[in-house]
Amino acid sequence: MIEELAVVVKIANHQVWVEGGQSSACGGCLQKASCSTHALGSVLKQKSVPVDSEIPLNIGDKVIVAIEESLLLRASLLLYLLPVLALFTGAGIADGLLDTSGTAELWIAGSAISSFLLSLWLINKVQQVWTFGHFARPLVIKKVLPAAYECLGD
Repeated sequence: MIEELAVVVKIANHQVWVEGGQSSACGGCLQKASCSTHALGSVLKQKSVPVDSEIPLNIGDKVIVAIEESLLLRASLLLYLLPVLALFTGAGIADGLLDTSGTAELWIAGSAISSFLLSLWLINKVQQVWTFGHFARPLVIKKVLPAAYECLGD
């Protein structure tokens, strides 16, 4: 599980919305590029995110939010690897079907770009239909007590 400190900003219709908390340790860390905690924290700091919670919370509460590492890995593969494979597959199919005339390279490039864009559109539609956002939502694992706020900020 990847964990991050967050603050509850909204509670509506049994839904909790959080924003990333301040993490002074990540500000000076030299390992930001390879750190999954920094990656989750940067997503949470950009906007309010809906999370699942079975813990009774109030606006302003600080909580620890977690998401499964395997979900992040699968999402990365889906969003990065699949479009690149579609790009090369589109180019390969066009190269196999076309003769080596003067404009074949343009058709191959057009086919590669078209298959790349089609894969991005399909990924978007699949995510909407199968509601991956619901299954991959972060989960509040615990509420941070007020006395522990100072310890987390150091």
